[in-house]
Amino acid sequence: MLDVTARDDTAVSESASFERAIDLVHLARMTFGDRSLEREVLQLFDRQASILMAKVREGSRGAIGALAHTLKGSARGIGADRVASAAEAVERASASGSDGDLQTAVDRLAAAAAEARGVIAELLQAA
Repeated sequence: MLDVTARDDTAVSESASFERAIDLVHLARMTFGDRSLEREVLQLFDRQASILMAKVREGSRGAIGALAHTLKGSARGIGADRVASAAEAVERASASGSDGDLQTAVDRLAAAAAEARGVIAELLQAA
């Protein structure tokens, strides 16, 4: 697992923030505790989230649902539960919600993905 050991109160709070955006225990379990693999998986998710969110912003209603489904699966794989939940809401809104509901869901997904990507950047920098 990537080392996010708390050294002071600031580090404790940062560690808690990391765990909210990325479940580090889940990530370690999925990568068998292999730090190199954790790093690679986080880098892949970061790239994929960036690409998929750009496509979501420009896609048709049907494409948005499919893209969100892909992002949901990837997010679950690394323990990014907020991203997975937000992506699931986009899937539902793309299938049966109004345009306003879909836009709201996409905005929430973008925020969750940005939060996760920020945490990933910090984790990768610290590793």
